[in-house]
Amino acid sequence: MWDPDAYLAFADERGRPYFDLLSRVAADAPRRVADLGCGPGNLTASLAQRWPQARIEALDSSPEMVRAARDRGINANVGDVGDWVPKPDTDVVISNATLHWVPDHARLLVRWAGQLPARSWIAMQVPGNFEAPSHRTVGELVRRDRWAERLHHFPFRESPVKDPVEYADLLADAGCTVDAWETTYVHVLTGEDPVLNWIAGTALRPVRSTLTDTEWDEFRKELTPLLDAAYPKRRDGTTFFPFRRIFVVAQVN
Repeated sequence: MWDPDAYLAFADERGRPYFDLLSRVAADAPRRVADLGCGPGNLTASLAQRWPQARIEALDSSPEMVRAARDRGINANVGDVGDWVPKPDTDVVISNATLHWVPDHARLLVRWAGQLPARSWIAMQVPGNFEAPSHRTVGELVRRDRWAERLHHFPFRESPVKDPVEYADLLADAGCTVDAWETTYVHVLTGEDPVLNWIAGTALRPVRSTLTDTEWDEFRKELTPLLDAAYPKRRDGTTFFPFRRIFVVAQVN
């Protein structure tokens, strides 16, 4: 299960890469824009503002997120991004912070490039921080004897994403003109346990869904001091949280 409220606790920080991604999509009047992994719909709403004539298609695998999106007036549907097939009038496909959850998503990007009409756009962003202390620390903790059996399915033991050049190679070979880059955002977080609260809404979701309430409290107690050491609080009470993200914008030739 996804918790829309927990995800939206950092709405501004999570939203910035979305708009940085869209800024490189030069579609003038797309007929259909698909937002794959639309989440609670707060960012999807901006698509209708930019392209008011377009039909907006929104998809997410989480019923909780889809309900939140529909509450915002988004015509979202529950579905698996890996099974999605573009309709013939699809001119823009956007996937923000989603494809790292989809096995073999690189092959999926190539398939879309072959199914979309000429001059259409694919724009995707994925986290590139799986080697960062936040994720490395969690990976070490789930391997400890106390948690190894219960959390053997934890998905991010290795990075599920590629470097920008690898994505560029794949999509260029698939017949696209590619713009790929990476950015490290230094988020300024506040409050108690801010990094833990951030990853609790995303990367730690498979952990939380497996553990009982008591086990989850115990896991958090073990994790908190490790994250505090990796991301120390500054004198002004803030915490710097560097977050690398990978962007790819491709136009089908």
